[in-house]
Amino acid sequence: MTKEITEKKKVSRKPKVIKPVPVDAFANQQLNLFQGLLSNSEEERDALSNAVDLWDSIPRYSISRQKMNDIRLEGGFLPIRKVVFQHRGKEYTAQIRPAQIELKDENGRPTGESISYYPSAREELIEHALRKLAVEQNAGFFDQKDYRSGVAFTLHRLRKELIDQGHAMTYENLSEGLEILHYSFLTVMDGESDPNDPDLISQPYLPALVKVNKKGRASDPDAKWFVQFHGLVTDSINQITYRQFNYQRLMKCSTQLARWLISQLVLKYTAASVTNSFDMRYSTIKRDSGLLDGYKLQRQAIAALDTAWQEVKALGLLYRVEKGEQRGSRNKLEDVIYTLHPSREFANEQKTSNRRQIDAKHDQPLLVNISVDKSVNKQGTTEKRQVV
Repeated sequence: MTKEITEKKKVSRKPKVIKPVPVDAFANQQLNLFQGLLSNSEEERDALSNAVDLWDSIPRYSISRQKMNDIRLEGGFLPIRKVVFQHRGKEYTAQIRPAQIELKDENGRPTGESISYYPSAREELIEHALRKLAVEQNAGFFDQKDYRSGVAFTLHRLRKELIDQGHAMTYENLSEGLEILHYSFLTVMDGESDPNDPDLISQPYLPALVKVNKKGRASDPDAKWFVQFHGLVTDSINQITYRQFNYQRLMKCSTQLARWLISQLVLKYTAASVTNSFDMRYSTIKRDSGLLDGYKLQRQAIAALDTAWQEVKALGLLYRVEKGEQRGSRNKLEDVIYTLHPSREFANEQKTSNRRQIDAKHDQPLLVNISVDKSVNKQGTTEKRQVV
């Protein structure tokens, strides 16, 4: 361990002073539009949440704990990770700085050592649950004056939400996951920018985190935690580039890859209909998800993708998946094209989401346009076949 790193470890984190969220941030027209899920019943509404256009296309949870252990440096550190991906035909670079988490003994006391973690599958599930809680009345907030959004919640409520979706976690795991989301830094750069002066947004996954410790929870079980969402989520709420989707279906997925596929179909297959189809290429999925890089052989990655598509189909989003191989010289496999046919249920969900988004944009108040990236507002085409 270098002297510089040793000296950095001695510097304690100074707690940030979080500006209180005003009361009107928990009830305003822009927030109502985000929370106004379109459904026919409370049961239907319970199944819904919001997918966020650019944000949910960033491969920000794409490295497993096992892979982290393989690349971990001396002293438990991880390097800054860079991932290139495309969104609606535009290239971006995501730079992920891992969180430095203090190790604790079996009694919960700090050991004086620390270890680095990138946000991964556990943190992805926690974030989805937080966004689900944010559509509840008096939980989510949108503060236009300070341009921030987030959610207030009890740790018990968050844990119950995850249990209800089949992802039980201990309070300790939840607390650690929230810390990783807070201390991990995500920078998103426009790939077409000047490398010396890039367009970017650089923030922690959760820029603000207010915790309640065990003593506080014991004295007041209803004591609220508080998180602030990343600026790209706030920007989406401001610009209404989010889309409602079947959150319960996504949370039933057994793999991150299946969850990623569902998110992309929700965001891009906007013209879903039983009379049209949608194409996705293996090469595109590999490039933009970051979830197939760990396979040594291409056929192993394709097999994993085949399995993920079958899971998506089994969950009722698709009724047929056609697989076509693209081969070059000497019959070498160059790519795989998946032609997707939506279920009637998913086609109806997408039509409802389209209608809800149109209505929300019509009803939104006049707000300052602080869009991080204007391409976020572009919608998918409506040709007979959409291609990604």
